[in-house]
Amino acid sequence: MRRPFALLAAALLTGALAVPASAADGDEKFTIKDPRITESSGLAASRQHPGIYWTHNDSDDGAYLYAVDSATGETVATITMSGVGSPRDVEAVSVGPDNQIYVGDIGDNLGGTWPYVWIYRLPEPKNLRDQTIKATQYVVKYSDGARDAESLVVHPKTGRVYIVDKNEKGGHLYEGPARLSPSGSNTFRPVAAVPDLEATDATLSPDGEHLVVRSYFGAIAYDWNGGKIKKKERLGVPFLGQGESVTYTADGEKLMYGAEGADSPVEPQDAPGGGSGSPSASGSSGASDGGGDGLSGNLKTGAIAVGVVLAALLGLRRMRRRG
Repeated sequence: MRRPFALLAAALLTGALAVPASAADGDEKFTIKDPRITESSGLAASRQHPGIYWTHNDSDDGAYLYAVDSATGETVATITMSGVGSPRDVEAVSVGPDNQIYVGDIGDNLGGTWPYVWIYRLPEPKNLRDQTIKATQYVVKYSDGARDAESLVVHPKTGRVYIVDKNEKGGHLYEGPARLSPSGSNTFRPVAAVPDLEATDATLSPDGEHLVVRSYFGAIAYDWNGGKIKKKERLGVPFLGQGESVTYTADGEKLMYGAEGADSPVEPQDAPGGGSGSPSASGSSGASDGGGDGLSGNLKTGAIAVGVVLAALLGLRRMRRRG
């Protein structure tokens, strides 16, 4: 009877000591495999679902969002947004407080001639499955006239929405109202210059302290500084083709860069000043995973689990002796 007892011990100890693969944290390179996603133009790390990234196609693909599992590259949920009409040029996605997803239908392929663009907001689903979710639609105008844009971020604590316009000579960070209104229009005003960059996407760190704006071939990191951004450093980006997207990982340790095209890759780079805040600092009610002590935290958990297993095994052995 000793052999089954030893096998049981080995199995329990193996389970207790197992450390989750880093892919579960969503910080390793992956490829978007869904054949429907050929123009991935925005990327946002889920706060509720570890290792899941939200993305969408460029232009007028339809009112769809895709949840991609970074461990496999497969789409695990397709969300159809209702109540938003027909999107014109969807270019950005961001996750804000309380697990609200914001989608930026803010591109303007006519070079900045549309009198208004749209932002859509919807709750991130707790269960990842194909479903239709009603979204709130907001009309957006700029105080200094129409323009093209591909970058939208939502402050993880205040929920305020910001847009960076796209201009080959450099653009500006535009600040929206403290609260978007679904009635009437929402005017966005320039609050800071974003020079020397043709912005194709942007991302805020989970603690709201750092902004990264990317272009096709480079990126710039800023200290957020209450929206009065201060340039910190220029970042190199991996060449993946037509570079269109960037997002912080949920723990703020990495930046994930993406590109358009079929079977498009998503590749990590260390975030400037890594460890910029755990997901719990983002104000998202369902935030979890990706923060903490990393490997050391896993080892602490494993040590506690080993103690529990050993105690259980000793108890079993004593019971066998009594029998």
